[in-house]
Amino acid sequence: MTWSRIKRMTQQILHLGDSPRRTALAFAIGVFIAFSPLYGLHTISVLVCAWAFRLNVVAMLAGSLINNPWTLLPILGTTMWVGLRLMPVGTATPLTIDTPPPLAWGDFTVQMLWHQLQPFFLPFVVGATVLGIVCSLIAYPLLLFGIRRYHDTQRRLSAALAASLRDETK
Repeated sequence: MTWSRIKRMTQQILHLGDSPRRTALAFAIGVFIAFSPLYGLHTISVLVCAWAFRLNVVAMLAGSLINNPWTLLPILGTTMWVGLRLMPVGTATPLTIDTPPPLAWGDFTVQMLWHQLQPFFLPFVVGATVLGIVCSLIAYPLLLFGIRRYHDTQRRLSAALAASLRDETK
């Protein structure tokens, strides 16, 4: 396998020649995946979506890395807050939140944990979905603007460099 073939395959896999719209779309889908409640499966989700939709793996992975160890707790907290606002649990009225039931740490089992936290599962999924959609809709135009501006700057620099080289050769 020659170096040029490896380079060409890498460019095809990473979709480095993609349009700004496709790259921004890949990033926005990665942001949606970052908010999905499938913790532990984000990277696999990115790879499957990038393969299925033929999108830029690097851009999608960059979008999904919004959810990282430093942002995990704020994302989880905001997800639960939004989910509980949209789907109150228990006797709460809309826009109020019941306090979670106390955990019985004396007889802690996975079944007991699921039983106690089950009422919060659907609000968590709804909150994650809503936040994922909103943040993706915000990320797409921002990244599209940034990519287009970068391309314009690169074109202007190339034109200026070419003009200066022509002036030097005269």
